[in-house]
Amino acid sequence: MIQIVDCEQGTPEWYAARLGIPTASEFKTIIGIKKDAREKVTRRTYLFKLAGEIITGEPSESYSNDHMERGKAMEAEARDLYGFTYEADPMQVGFIRNGQKGCSPDSLIGNKGLLEIKTKLPHLLIDCLLKDEFPAEHKAQCQGALWVAEREWIDIAVYWPKLPLFVKRAYRDEGYIANLAGAVKEFNEELAATVKLIREHGSGKSSLMADLKASVEAA
Repeated sequence: MIQIVDCEQGTPEWYAARLGIPTASEFKTIIGIKKDAREKVTRRTYLFKLAGEIITGEPSESYSNDHMERGKAMEAEARDLYGFTYEADPMQVGFIRNGQKGCSPDSLIGNKGLLEIKTKLPHLLIDCLLKDEFPAEHKAQCQGALWVAEREWIDIAVYWPKLPLFVKRAYRDEGYIANLAGAVKEFNEELAATVKLIREHGSGKSSLMADLKASVEAA
């Protein structure tokens, strides 16, 4: 069942809404696609971060860099340009939860669409414009958002001031979504097992290291 949380992204309310569940921005990590080498985020690390959130009731520290902060600052410009260019009325949304998964699309478009905004440095945006393809590095996040929000299509808008806005639409890839759903289900099962082991640690109910090793080896 879809639950839309009306809040501003990046606020305490937003962090509380996504506490302890995998979100579309990290689906790439769950299915094992390597992230930027500078980020050093692995599936195991992400699982343990979410386990920590569930047990402590507090969000883990969020990762940010200059590119991400720049993207936040330019997002409003890109949204306005998209809306003007395509005669659309993007509706901002805080967080969408659907069972044990969630996403934070940059806007809802009508009853069927989503909008995901990215900013890229000029040389990277020029590469997007010339390739004229949906950026593969964002497929897991965008198809994941369609899965979570139960929508039919998503537009990715790549922006940099003084350059043309790159927009490319993707529709639901049901085969990809099915594989993603299986990976997230397995991840959530491992997450629940890890939380259970940690909570039992010290209670005499669990041999933590042996059980955790067995859980990891069985995955």
